[in-house]
Amino acid sequence: MNTKMVKSMVVLAQIPLVALFPLCICYQTHENTSSFYDNSCPNAQAIVQSYVAKAYSNDPRMAASILRLHFHDCFVNGCDASVLLDSSGTMESEKRSNANRDSARGFEVIDEIKSALENECPETVSCADLLALVARDSIVICGGPSWEVNLGRRDAREASLSGSMENIPSPESTLQTIVNMFNLQGLDLTDLVALLGSHTIGNSRCIGFRQRLYNHTGNNDPDQTLNQDYASMLQQGCPISGNDQNLFNLDYVTPTKFDNYYFKNLVNFRGLLSSDEILFTQSSETMEMVKFYAENEETFFEQFAKSIVKMGNISPLTGTDGEIRRICRRVNHDV
Repeated sequence: MNTKMVKSMVVLAQIPLVALFPLCICYQTHENTSSFYDNSCPNAQAIVQSYVAKAYSNDPRMAASILRLHFHDCFVNGCDASVLLDSSGTMESEKRSNANRDSARGFEVIDEIKSALENECPETVSCADLLALVARDSIVICGGPSWEVNLGRRDAREASLSGSMENIPSPESTLQTIVNMFNLQGLDLTDLVALLGSHTIGNSRCIGFRQRLYNHTGNNDPDQTLNQDYASMLQQGCPISGNDQNLFNLDYVTPTKFDNYYFKNLVNFRGLLSSDEILFTQSSETMEMVKFYAENEETFFEQFAKSIVKMGNISPLTGTDGEIRRICRRVNHDV
């Protein structure tokens, strides 16, 4: 690593986080209960778990894909399964947003699980709760932590394409942008670093990180915070043009295992996405968290579980708000 790069990183790491972290826009969460379906659909969680295992067995990539749906759902008007809705009438699907188009997947798996739940206990288990359960079960099957999933969410009757365009970070987002987006959801810096640790599984398309390889600053230079041996390896499958959809593991060391190698990779400047590596290079506070989780997997697991429960509590629909969709892709009056 050259001297210029090291000096640049030191300067960036000294930026106080107060300059990056604006005043929190707070909201109230609804504390649901993990026993919500114990009487109305006692086999619900077992059904979900069995179908997640089946999907993972057929395609190990699916674990990260259905986990991602929960994230992208909760960041747009709360955890209400709006991400699952297809376009209908005047409603434009969130699947059309930049964050989801050509990359969001696993909808057929959700359909299959929902059908099984409807056969077991009709109009009882919400699609929003289903997303929260598959997120937990996907991580567990990959070797990650488990937690009690709060249940009792209801499903939205509308989607927000604009919200999906505006509220989900992109691979090229700045640290301040990512912090702002998490803050607006009531998630703090600790939540941010822990939740991004989910990138220990999953993939990114070439188009999501190509700029780092060839033109990071607009001057036809590669990203100097990317290990050059790693960059050369990536360039073999991600040329300067073409092959946009080629897939690369977010964690090239243990790509299908939920562990702390995501953080170890960042310390070694081998984070695939710019929006990941900046956790180690642009804030002393996030840098220290990355280093700590790289050495303490159990602590990472504990914090991840706390943070994803917190995320799952973002603005749920409860009581008589929303509905329990019979088919997750459509609101009930369209079924």
